[in-house]
Amino acid sequence: MIRLFRKTITVSQAFVLLGALSMVIYLSKYNIIHPNIPILLVSDVKNDSQVMPLTTVSSHGSTSKVQVMEKCDANMSVTSLTDFASLPDAIKNFLFYRHCRHYPMLLDLPGKCGGINQSEEVFLLLVIKSSPNNYDRREVLRKTWAKERMHNGVWIRRIFILGSSGDGYEKIKLNKLLQAEQEEFNDILQWDFHDTFHNLTLKQTLFLGWMERNCPKVRFLFNGDDDVFANTDNMVEYLQSLDNNGSKHLFTGYLFINEIVVRWKGSKYFIPNVIQETKTYAPYCGGGGYLLSGYTALVIYKMSQSITIHPIDDAYMGMCLAKAGLEPSLHVGVKTLGLNMPSKGQDGLEPCYLRQLLLVHRFLPSEMYLMWKQVNDPHLDCRPSTKL
Repeated sequence: MIRLFRKTITVSQAFVLLGALSMVIYLSKYNIIHPNIPILLVSDVKNDSQVMPLTTVSSHGSTSKVQVMEKCDANMSVTSLTDFASLPDAIKNFLFYRHCRHYPMLLDLPGKCGGINQSEEVFLLLVIKSSPNNYDRREVLRKTWAKERMHNGVWIRRIFILGSSGDGYEKIKLNKLLQAEQEEFNDILQWDFHDTFHNLTLKQTLFLGWMERNCPKVRFLFNGDDDVFANTDNMVEYLQSLDNNGSKHLFTGYLFINEIVVRWKGSKYFIPNVIQETKTYAPYCGGGGYLLSGYTALVIYKMSQSITIHPIDDAYMGMCLAKAGLEPSLHVGVKTLGLNMPSKGQDGLEPCYLRQLLLVHRFLPSEMYLMWKQVNDPHLDCRPSTKL
């Protein structure tokens, strides 16, 4: 009997080992991730993966798709491009993975807009580009202009969009921080790609795809950086004054027309001929912050499916608009290049002046908090001075 029992254990162990071996072989080709699995379990997922839905499961009362990521290899053929060896490393890396359009999602917000059919109740969705390290900026924005609230009878909602930063322990630590933020604030979308300047366009297109699936009826969106001062109350009032409920074209901000493509390799905006041969960009609004309708956001996403990714995200938005036959417009209240003060003697941080604007770029977190408090002070007197 004892011998039989030992024999049974041995056979069971053999099946376990066989199963484990099969799993190792399977995982050598695929990485499996579920959006609700703790970050520590997915920190080693490659950042150059393609996403394929596998099945539907229930976790914590919600239904989500398990995703299988098949490796998206670097496109080594780009090394044969003219002058490739002389390009900056950041541009080389961009070209290697330019074709990769799908990445595993680490943090999701499927119910942020109340579901597909309820998303039209979100009047203004704040889509804020952030990086894992920028915790202090996110904290200040949650307390100031990006606070979720109802203003003038309509809802303002907030989302931060991020990739991943660092490697090894640093990446694990930052992802744990983001998961803790998510548990408290429920306002982060994160994908497992390198969060770099040249991947901002990727970040934007991934968000637009998420929006199409989860918030297709949202009325308007503000898209901007996490270091801008945005007067979101003014934005709501401006949007409510339009003959547009979000179903018509709108894309407005600080307008650039015939902007010249930078060819100097020392600039972070450098674009070589192998990426863009033309000398100027299509009209676009500065990426520090702009407003667009839900209609236009979906049009841009549709156009992006047939336009090769470009390293400059705001210029890429202009390319998508141009292909759709749409134009961006100027809004004088958006100052993404800083303030052009009406008077040299006026303080650039004058709250009465900022109260009139939609957006100013850029502020430190401490400045942001102070100015929001001052601009929204009910006792602030902005009447013209009676002094001679």
